[in-house]
Amino acid sequence: MDAPALIVIDMINTYEHRDAELLVPSAERVVPVVADLIARARAADAPVIYANDHFGQWRSHHGELVDTALAGPHGELVEPVRPDDDSMFVVKARHSIFYETPMTYLLWQLGARHVVLCGQVTEQCVLYSALDAHIRHLEVTVPPDAVASIHPHLESAALEMMERNMGARLVPAKEIDFKAGYAPPDGPRRGEREGAG
Repeated sequence: MDAPALIVIDMINTYEHRDAELLVPSAERVVPVVADLIARARAADAPVIYANDHFGQWRSHHGELVDTALAGPHGELVEPVRPDDDSMFVVKARHSIFYETPMTYLLWQLGARHVVLCGQVTEQCVLYSALDAHIRHLEVTVPPDAVASIHPHLESAALEMMERNMGARLVPAKEIDFKAGYAPPDGPRRGEREGAG
């Protein structure tokens, strides 16, 4: 069994970017689910790692990013999922939580071989992060009810790719057990069979 680390992707958001008006309704739906995931992970003493864009503020530390997001037009979407003092925070510059960040090293230090990805956007940052986790031989779980999208048809395609091509496990958020994790099935995972690529 591999107990997971929860990675919260781009939920500290100003919602002042292009396509934000398309994202907000989906974010409103997932915020309570993500907040519950965070609370359950904290209660189980599982690692909670925020991986977040920097809004172009390269001199900002994560406290400033949180304050900026809370002061934005949709601060009510940020407040329920804000980091606490024990949360880890990784600032990223591009879509993947792994690209030019210390995420791989941090997970290694934590002994985490299984990640639960939640947040936004399903068809962008969540998808590319799942791919990068897969190629690092991490077990990946994505709760479809805890990821937000801009384009629902692309979200469906992204979730299918994560499951089919990256071996990601898609389960409702309420089924994730942060104390036990899950045992991967015997044999090769989907996307790792000979000739798959």
